[in-house]
Amino acid sequence: MAQTTSHFYENLSRVDDFDQLARPSCFKPLPENWLICCTDIVDSRGLIAQGKYRTVNMIAAAVITAMLNALSHRAFPYVFAGDGASFAVPREFEHQARETLARLRAWVDREFAISLRAALIPVKWIRDEGYDVTVARYAVGPEADYAMFNGGGLAWAEQQMKLGGFEVPPASNAVPPDLTGLSCRWNNIQSKNGTILSLLVLPQDHTQHREFAAIADEVLSLAAKLDRHGHPVPEDGPDLALPARGFRNEARLTRQGKPTLWATAQLIAVNMLVWGVFALGLKPGGFDPVHYRRILSRNADFRKFDDGLKMTLDCSPEIRDQLLTRLNQAQADGIIRFGYHEQASAVMTCIVPSSFTDDHIHFVDGAAGGYAEAARHLG
Repeated sequence: MAQTTSHFYENLSRVDDFDQLARPSCFKPLPENWLICCTDIVDSRGLIAQGKYRTVNMIAAAVITAMLNALSHRAFPYVFAGDGASFAVPREFEHQARETLARLRAWVDREFAISLRAALIPVKWIRDEGYDVTVARYAVGPEADYAMFNGGGLAWAEQQMKLGGFEVPPASNAVPPDLTGLSCRWNNIQSKNGTILSLLVLPQDHTQHREFAAIADEVLSLAAKLDRHGHPVPEDGPDLALPARGFRNEARLTRQGKPTLWATAQLIAVNMLVWGVFALGLKPGGFDPVHYRRILSRNADFRKFDDGLKMTLDCSPEIRDQLLTRLNQAQADGIIRFGYHEQASAVMTCIVPSSFTDDHIHFVDGAAGGYAEAARHLG
């Protein structure tokens, strides 16, 4: 049994139609001998007010990067939430998860003076509390996919973490985990339709599967009226600036014991090279910058199910108003609660194991608070 459940996620069938994910039948129960790991940045609202939301996004993505590297890129379910991230692993990887989270908490505090919460909770404990954790695997392409969560258990686990339960304490020494592949080198992406809408739609009661699925279907149908379903990343990719806006954060997170000044200088040199390749359309070693941009856009996670529907849409005023009208009615009917936030642009944080393969993944959020601000306005 242990061997079978250990490979549960790797063996999970992939869904390639996002609209199907509104149906609970697409989700499978996570094995009870697995663990849920949650993280969250303390006072993300204050950091947003200081204009540091790109840093917040980078730290949240660092959680996923560190665990991917700790498991040698073995497939496991994870979700990016803007000011935090969550993932699940079999119990056999509990030590790696605890060590990675502990080291990351200490490192983030040392490098940025930012507090990162972390908790680790058995799935069985969550089910004993009356919640569930079910998972689906959404394929954005042949080589890249994202986990989707349902059942209310992940949201309950995050609440327990914020209350101080199941804490993974920070390491005594701030030795960073391996963050190879983490990058943030693209410009913010300006809205073309009018606004970047960060939208959270959550069930009022986690047992109302059918009612919530119907509302999610309506929201997705409205979003489908937008060009490319409201995808904020252009089909040919975003703009790459020199210097890259996020290179200082990247240098501080990934310096691996090197002096910050030296790591920054190295990264500036790399960014100049990368900029030249993309600007001039060069193909060093067979790398195709045009193909890379297109796959980047395809692989971006602008919509997800994470105990609810979460979307970052390049939205027109007309579709925004239709969405809000329908969601306000569904909230008044006691079916859902929702929150949203508008901003002029989106931001993207990337995990790139290799520039020569198509398995790179890209987390999309609103650039001025995004999901964190939308969560603050949940009804």
